Amino acid sequence: MRHNYKNLKIWQLGIEIANDISDILLDFPKHERYDLSSQLSRCSVSIPSNLAEGSSRTDKSFSHFIDISLGSSFELITQLMVAKHRKYINEIIFNKLEIKIEEWQRMTMSFQNGLK
Repeated sequence: MRHNYKNLKIWQLGIEIANDISDILLDFPKHERYDLSSQLSRCSVSIPSNLAEGSSRTDKSFSHFIDISLGSSFELITQLMVAKHRKYINEIIFNKLEIKIEEWQRMTMSFQNGLK
């Protein structure tokens, strides 16, 4: 079965997370442009992108793309912890993003379990 990724709540929330990251990166120091900022941007965009790409595949293959997307989400939280430590984001912003990403992870794992 193929899925229309635009109708998936996990894809929609993934886009929201990617946009949230893009917004916070505007305030990062310029010297991070090619390091942490770039990693955060690529990682956050990878989350909905892998869902979109995988949605055109079989459920078994889609599950693999979901695994990649989930991996990016855990990587993203780690990178946000580094950003918080470097004081590029404060505790409030970090907590808000972490809660949203963890909710996305729960939703995504539940969706993935339904594919099997």
